Amino acid sequence: MNNFILENSTKTVFGEGCVKEYLASFAGDYGPNVLLAYGGGSARRSGVYYEVYRILRAAGKTVAEFANISPNPTYALVREGAKTALERHVDLILALGGGSVVDWCKVVSMAAVYRGDFWEDFWARQGVVDFEPLPVGAIPTTTGTGSERNGRAFLSSGETRGKIGRNYPKCTPRFALLDPSYTLTLPPSEMVGGGFDAFSRVMEIYFSPPEEETVSDDLSEAIMRGMVRDLRASVQRSDNYAARSNLMWEAVVAGDPLPALGKRAAFPCRRIARRLWAATGCGYTSCLAAVQLAYYRRRCLLSPGKFARFARRVWELPPEGRSEEALGRAGVDALEGFLMELGLPRSLREAGIPAEENLADLVGRPAAPEEKLGLTQEELLQLLQDAH
Repeated sequence: MNNFILENSTKTVFGEGCVKEYLASFAGDYGPNVLLAYGGGSARRSGVYYEVYRILRAAGKTVAEFANISPNPTYALVREGAKTALERHVDLILALGGGSVVDWCKVVSMAAVYRGDFWEDFWARQGVVDFEPLPVGAIPTTTGTGSERNGRAFLSSGETRGKIGRNYPKCTPRFALLDPSYTLTLPPSEMVGGGFDAFSRVMEIYFSPPEEETVSDDLSEAIMRGMVRDLRASVQRSDNYAARSNLMWEAVVAGDPLPALGKRAAFPCRRIARRLWAATGCGYTSCLAAVQLAYYRRRCLLSPGKFARFARRVWELPPEGRSEEALGRAGVDALEGFLMELGLPRSLREAGIPAEENLADLVGRPAAPEEKLGLTQEELLQLLQDAH
């Protein structure tokens, strides 16, 4: 295990009915003005928005709203939110939605307070937060990013270079209320997309250095094994509360620092998928599935022992009669079969992305100097060819 520091300040309540039971009390710790932020119309269609709004109003809060936060929030949208927060004298920003909504709220919490050039000082490069951002609370309605319990946030400049991720612990939500029943109305594609996003993150952590067995790897194996079980159960029955509740908590733990402690994860597949998404408009999850499968087909030849362990402990494949290399390849085959079960593409061609000569050039351009992929241009080109 490598050295690490662990800190988490989010008060987390999990379970059906937790928003009704705790939101008024938690919001009562802050001033009277709340900025309620959410994405498209799903929060209203499901009725979650009305429930949250009524609780806040009954608690005596003045509620300002910011709707239609896009899945890829831009700095321009953050500036609008910061202006609203200032004009309405907001005391608490409450995120209602998925990871992009929570990310937007974190960034707005800083931008509304800072008086300098926010993009240049905190997003073009990593800055030092020597001030107190506005407090943020989170009510997730999806599973996937785990953004409700950390200071990470992704933001786009609006250009095709993709998103830049930063981690500012002072932006970590003060509280998170996780009601799994809120995810039962998600369309199957969103449930699968969020679940695989979390599964993918844990895989990238798991296959990062060091290679030897660690407590973090033990935890990652348990999370991945559970997610395979619960994603399958959720696909088979959309109203399976037990599976959805497990899946929601698995995604939260996947996004927490815990699985990454003592590891050196660079997340090349996730960075490539984000740039493919920005360059082509193809869905992020589809890009991620295709790239990760191709990447691991090649990686399993270099690290057969780790992939053999992946096959045994995550997919529960019997090792008898197989070499480490054969067992490792079988583990990647099991991943491919899982993508098929979830209805996710196994190649960029299946995802609808044609083989373009300049795709490697587009994907290879970092959005920021530290957002490097850890691959040479030749390796990137080979990976994209393999993924087709």
